[in-house]
Amino acid sequence: MDRSGDREDAWYDEDAGPVARPYTLTRGRTVPAGRLDLIALVVARPGAVVPDGLFPEHREIVRRCRQPLSVAEISAVLDLPVGTVRVLVGDLVEAGLVETREPSSLGERPSMELLTALLAGLRSL
Repeated sequence: MDRSGDREDAWYDEDAGPVARPYTLTRGRTVPAGRLDLIALVVARPGAVVPDGLFPEHREIVRRCRQPLSVAEISAVLDLPVGTVRVLVGDLVEAGLVETREPSSLGERPSMELLTALLAGLRSL
């Protein structure tokens, strides 16, 4: 509680938001199963069904990735840190529920689809 006694300016737990949430969503893991760039595209496999035991955020990633989304876009849409999203997407890749498409090598010109996805992701941040 605020030492001045002014309850209006006090910072309570509900005001702090989901402080421990990203940590609990990844079960303390900070490194994804594989390497995932910010602009890597994630797409759900046809008919993918998220099994019980995974978080609602896993289910939401699969639902939203019926159309390809970049890791950055998923982070912005779910309002979660990129590191957390990388771990969650890694879980889904290991479970065979999503596939990732890494960006083109530096020698190739990026596709318009990739540039559009990158721009949308940056605007979402």
